[in-house]
Amino acid sequence: MNPQSVVTLAQQGMEVMLVIGAPLLLAALITGLLVSIFQAATQINEATLSFLPKLLAVLATLVIAGPWMIQLMVDYIQRLFTSIPSVIG
Repeated sequence: MNPQSVVTLAQQGMEVMLVIGAPLLLAALITGLLVSIFQAATQINEATLSFLPKLLAVLATLVIAGPWMIQLMVDYIQRLFTSIPSVIG
């Protein structure tokens, strides 16, 4: 196993991690921004008010994009497992 293959495997793993995590983080970010704008407009200063909408947005994103995320992870793991003989030998 040469250093180039280790770097390639790590890079692919990080890319998959970023692609899978991005929709969830973006949903939480956009929801938090909208709740913050609503709080600023109504002058409600409650820190726990944004928790439930963020949670619901992330859950909705998981329901919508979940199958795609799982397929992406399965494809990566299959590529990883099929490359084991070439990495070892």
